[in-house]
Amino acid sequence: MINIVINYFLKNPKVLFLIDGIGAMFTAFFLYGILRDFNEYIGLDKTTLTYLAAIGLCFCFYSASCFLFLKEKWKPFLLIISAANALYCLLTLSLLFINYSQLTTIGLVYFLIEITTICGLVFVEVNVAFKTKS
Repeated sequence: MINIVINYFLKNPKVLFLIDGIGAMFTAFFLYGILRDFNEYIGLDKTTLTYLAAIGLCFCFYSASCFLFLKEKWKPFLLIISAANALYCLLTLSLLFINYSQLTTIGLVYFLIEITTICGLVFVEVNVAFKTKS
């Protein structure tokens, strides 16, 4: 199944940037637009949620730019966004450890689902990047 997904994105790497950008947009929207207002139910302060949302927004702009403007030579751009996504996951995981005593179950579940989803995307991005010729 994963090979089917990777082969699809090898033929359509532009779509991978679109998916990444949409996911980053949703992350920014949820963190800033929703969870920030209900931070007491999450367990992270508003400032932390705002910074995480800002990072997501930067990733959204990067991926959208790649989707709109790249015509070829996808590999370095996929490696950049996959590394950035992996670092975002490490940052988020670190924040979960640091703030574990304040985190609620809802907050923990939300961020673990987000980390798992992004790590899956990173796996696909890295595989596509290393299997592509350009």
